[in-house]
Amino acid sequence: MNPSELISGLPGESLVREGLADLRAGHHTVPACLAAIARRRLSQAGLLGETFLPQSDEPELELYRMLRREGGDAYSRYNSLVRELVSFENALDRRMGKREK
Repeated sequence: MNPSELISGLPGESLVREGLADLRAGHHTVPACLAAIARRRLSQAGLLGETFLPQSDEPELELYRMLRREGGDAYSRYNSLVRELVSFENALDRRMGKREK
């Protein structure tokens, strides 16, 4: 299964795909921060190249700062995005476990 197929249909797929593309392009975006937060699992799944360099040593803090600059309820939005990311990671782990058997 290629990496693109591996994440197809998972919750949060579009957000993670956007984040991976933004990371590769060097863009500092909310989706890029989320992908950086999940870098360990994304690397294990073969979705991040070996040359991946995190934009920040603390992507969680960078994400929150970005959301505060955008205005609105940054705390609620942060929690919502992180919950979506956790759902993605859990689904990815399940799918990878099936693939490895």
